Amino acid sequence: MPLRICFVTAEMAPLAKAGGLADVSAALFKYLTAAGHDMRLFLPAYSSIDRKGIDIQPVEFMRHMLVKIGAQDFPYSVLTASLPGSSARFFLIDCPACFARPGIYTSEADEHRRFLLLTHAAFMSCQRMGFAPQILHCNDWHTALAPLWLRTTYHSDRLFAHTRSVLTIHNIGYQGIVSAAHGAELLAGADDSLLHQPDLHAGRINMLRTGVQYADRVTTVSPGYAREILTAEYGMGLEDDLLARGGAITGILNGVDYDDWDPRSDRYLPRHYGANQLRTKADLKQQLLARLGLRDAPRRALVGIISRLATQKGFDLLIDALPPLLASRDFNLVVLGAGEPQFEDFLAQLQQRHPGRMHFHLGYSDELAHWIEAGSDMFLMPSRYEPCGLNQLYSLRYGTVPIVRRTGGLADTVRHFDAATGTGTGVVFNDYNIEAVIWAMNTALDLYVQRGSWRRLVQNGMAQDFSWQRQIQQYSEMYQQLVQQ
Repeated sequence: MPLRICFVTAEMAPLAKAGGLADVSAALFKYLTAAGHDMRLFLPAYSSIDRKGIDIQPVEFMRHMLVKIGAQDFPYSVLTASLPGSSARFFLIDCPACFARPGIYTSEADEHRRFLLLTHAAFMSCQRMGFAPQILHCNDWHTALAPLWLRTTYHSDRLFAHTRSVLTIHNIGYQGIVSAAHGAELLAGADDSLLHQPDLHAGRINMLRTGVQYADRVTTVSPGYAREILTAEYGMGLEDDLLARGGAITGILNGVDYDDWDPRSDRYLPRHYGANQLRTKADLKQQLLARLGLRDAPRRALVGIISRLATQKGFDLLIDALPPLLASRDFNLVVLGAGEPQFEDFLAQLQQRHPGRMHFHLGYSDELAHWIEAGSDMFLMPSRYEPCGLNQLYSLRYGTVPIVRRTGGLADTVRHFDAATGTGTGVVFNDYNIEAVIWAMNTALDLYVQRGSWRRLVQNGMAQDFSWQRQIQQYSEMYQQLVQQ
């Protein structure tokens, strides 16, 4: 049964991307719309969005709208847009006072207010359109107050009388903790007795915790992560709130948009390949090495990393693990990403110490990301925790063997290779320490020179199917269950 869905997000690829939230938002919009659901997606009209090739039009009856947040009035307008090759239209909330910033996120004092505006604007746009959503799907801390507002601020509007709320946690490490002095803005007319009282007594409000408490269903982006965040080690202080929700917590593994990430059709590659054309992959590797100025040698592996440079992603381990590995083993390394200055500096210095063997590209390039997936032999993800991870899924399809820690979505999607049986899809290590990373890298490099085992490992990975078509069915079933309650 087709459903009416209001989907509110701070990111959507390719317009506004800082992490996996952008990819998931884009995929859910694409595939849920294709499945026949009436999905109204709301995204900030960031000034940093590259608008070339995007059909953006004003919504005439939603110009010059106004919302009050605390004591301040915010004027905004609503735009509608579609991406190239798509007829499905989504909505952009155009409020220069909030979204005319250099990037998606800031460290400014009004950061919470920017996303309060987005959330209010989604509700108010539904009102202006006369759109009665059966599902209100919000994402991460940015829009996590929507389930509370559905029960309080907007409760009297019959348009939302039968709306059920879903909150997806893409990364529990970011919770939107705001001073209680901003309580009037966040509560939007609700009583503060509805908030987590220990937080209030400590002078703060946790936006994500509030969403966990009031959403009808809380989802995460992998079954493994859904289990992990119920523990003190991974729950980041919200484990008790999550445990209290019991069966309302669901883990649905992210999928891959194989229209975008498939070496058989990749728009960035001059030649395409599948599991039986690995010679083409080797040729693409040579082109990538030449492009990056890296020297080749017989059976020298190329290891790729595409990541936010953060402790969560294991870069505190790589500071100590990579130098001895580069000194003792014969491999090349390419890293694409940006993040914490200490890790950016480390990688820049490592590149200087290993010219011709290590290349560091600071920032993000979609084209280079596709080339790294296609041209690399291995892909390293030593994450401290990983809600789902997408690059290990891309790597499997591209025949690039993932080297991952057994955590969250990485544990759900990569199985350690057993050379005796020929089963498995990657190299998996358990412990979060330097020795484990070095063991995993050595294991992969030793396998790489065993041509028969390596080819079997590569082809095992390429045979995996993590398409969104399979995962979308789980979202549809969850939505249907909520509507029928």
